[in-house]
Amino acid sequence: MSPRIPSDRADGVPAGPAVARHGWTQAAGTVLAGVVAMGVTAALGLGAAGAADLPDGAFPRVVAATVVTAVGGAVELSGDAGGLAGTHAGLAVLPLSVTLVGVLVLAAGFLRPLRHRAVAGAAELAGWAGRVAVLWLLALLGLALGARQTFAVSLGDGTLSDLGDLFGISPTLGFTTDVPLTLGFGLLWLAGVLALALLVSRGAPLPARLLRFQESVRPAAYAMVVLLLACVALGVLVALWSAVTRGRAAETLAVVLLGLPNLAWLAFTVGLGATWEGRVDGPFGLPMPPVLDEVLRGSDTATLNLRTLAEHDGRVGWLVAVDAVLLVAAAFVMAAPSPAGTPLWRHAVRMAVALVLTVLTICLVGRVSAHYGLSVLGITDLGGLGLSGTLFLRPETWTALGLAALWGVATGFLGGLAARRTTGHGRMDTPSAGRRGGAVRGPPY
Repeated sequence: MSPRIPSDRADGVPAGPAVARHGWTQAAGTVLAGVVAMGVTAALGLGAAGAADLPDGAFPRVVAATVVTAVGGAVELSGDAGGLAGTHAGLAVLPLSVTLVGVLVLAAGFLRPLRHRAVAGAAELAGWAGRVAVLWLLALLGLALGARQTFAVSLGDGTLSDLGDLFGISPTLGFTTDVPLTLGFGLLWLAGVLALALLVSRGAPLPARLLRFQESVRPAAYAMVVLLLACVALGVLVALWSAVTRGRAAETLAVVLLGLPNLAWLAFTVGLGATWEGRVDGPFGLPMPPVLDEVLRGSDTATLNLRTLAEHDGRVGWLVAVDAVLLVAAAFVMAAPSPAGTPLWRHAVRMAVALVLTVLTICLVGRVSAHYGLSVLGITDLGGLGLSGTLFLRPETWTALGLAALWGVATGFLGGLAARRTTGHGRMDTPSAGRRGGAVRGPPY
């Protein structure tokens, strides 16, 4: 497909190739749409979780902190309890529902002015991305400056409250944002989003020098994005079914709007055979099915995999079957636009590489770490009053990557074989056919 050629001269002679409108106004609209979409998603999720009742008008600041965290920003927790007491807290988690909404909206806004183009110069793409990046950094700076708040920690009634009154202990806990780190990580996040958008979209133009990579890279990237979105879609169906059968609709809505991809992609890796380690100690309540909380609570470091989950609920075995179906389908999508005669081993290798990179991404973004605590006169176990807790969840990364490679090879072979045997898939017309008058079909991704 060639760029559209306008005829703006009186004699009808084309004046030159059309230049897509992607100036500062379009960049502002793209950034504004992304920030608003993420903010609304975070606000609805936090509201369903009960955060709207936070004191001192803190809700908007918590929403801002959630958006900052969703794009990789650095939100730090801090506390103060005076000279006779101590507080400590830390939080590292990505609310991937908010992240996913931001990715989809920003990618769509970035690609919209470039549609109907086959090729775009590197300078043109860099200039358009630069405008978006400048305005994105300004928006992120505003969010980072607004994401700070301090709360008073209640000591409850009884002995602990009496100690607080006696020694003048008024503990506080708050959060703030490391602005330089937030801007740096936020810019890297945006760069990844824009690069992924160019890789995945069938209508996105590429510089001429990169066109030779289109056949091998773009179908694989598209297939992996479809795979991840399919996992999230299945997660939505499961959440809706849970809300209908078990009730607690508000809690389910909070999970969907804040952390559904965290759960869906965790379940996907578990279905591959991967193992995660974690612990839940104290009053933390995980926004996930009760079976996961049961496995992770009650020991120093719990193992989360198919075996340990099956001890609590035998239905987790379906994860393997679901993963197999999804992966073969993704491999078929990847192999379908390949030229005729592409060897099956090449499909298997491409699928393995793509799946390893996908699982690595899940392992990096799916980690959770949170802790907080209050001690008075060196005493941390204050009668089980729920003033301390620990939560973490981390994968055994190398094992997960090895299993992803094996699954990728097997399903890549099957997907390539299915594409080869399916009429109209797995092959493209040769250039010579195009010269004879036959149309050269583009890839369906």
